[in-house]
Amino acid sequence: MKLKNIVIAVNDMERSIAFYRELFGLEVILDNDGNVIMTEGLVLQDTHIWEKFLDKKIIPKNHASELYFEENDIEAFADRLEKYHEPIEYVNRLMTHSWGQKVIRFYDPDGNLIEVGTPM
Repeated sequence: MKLKNIVIAVNDMERSIAFYRELFGLEVILDNDGNVIMTEGLVLQDTHIWEKFLDKKIIPKNHASELYFEENDIEAFADRLEKYHEPIEYVNRLMTHSWGQKVIRFYDPDGNLIEVGTPM
């Protein structure tokens, strides 16, 4: 068995596609009407579809998981976040852990937690 994709719920598909394209360089591989597969294995699914399948409400900012990305030039990425055309809600701005890794944590437009760190 292998892990194929990570699926996250989004409220506004076009806004989310733009967010992940502009900040992370991800591209759409397949758009299947409310279920969009992007490069790197990220799948965006319309919140209404997800709630219908689960018969439960989506809970944004639940802190039960995060998307983790690595970036060599994290200072440039932090600058790109600051200049993004929509406000970014930070969990923590660029910081350095005691083991030397630099990280930044924030939410995507739908409250999915994201961490970007320097490679370990």
